[in-house]
Formats: sequence, C-alpha cells, structure tokens
Amino acid sequence: MRTGLFLLAGFLLLAATVIVARLFSENFQNAASVATTAFITLWLALTSFNMWVGVSKAGYSVTEELPVLLVLFGVPAVVAIVLKWKVL
Repeated sequence: MRTGLFLLAGFLLLAATVIVARLFSENFQNAASVATTAFITLWLALTSFNMWVGVSKAGYSVTEELPVLLVLFGVPAVVAIVLKWKVL
C-alpha cells in the first residue's frame, strides 16, 4: 500500500512539474529540461529519504530496501524522461 501511495505521489509531483514547464515554456525555452531535472533530483531525494527511514527506523536492511528504492524512483523518472522526449 505504501509503495502505491509513493508512486501516486511521484506521478502527482511529475504532473505538477509538467504543468509548470508548460506555463514557462513560452518565455523560457529550457523550461522542460529544467523541470525534468528538478523533478528527478527532488524525487531522488524523497525516495532516498524513504529508504533511509526504512533502514534506520523500520529495521529493514539496505538489500531489502534497495529494490523498493529502484521501483519508486525508476518508474516516475522513466516516465518523466519519456514525457520530456515525446511531449514537452
């Protein structure tokens, strides 16, 4: 359940950055690149923090949390790159 909620949060954050990129694209040509880079950086920080909480507070090992980190970070990041490449 928590993984699904995190993925939903990632896609909502991605939607917000795409909207901001669209709003600024007329005046700032690199808005899509900046928004994609900002999303990926922020999302990596948030998912890394989630992994840190899982390891330090919940008692999971790094090897147990690493696949979760890869899924939580990778899926929205790949979608962001594809959106920038195809749509923006």
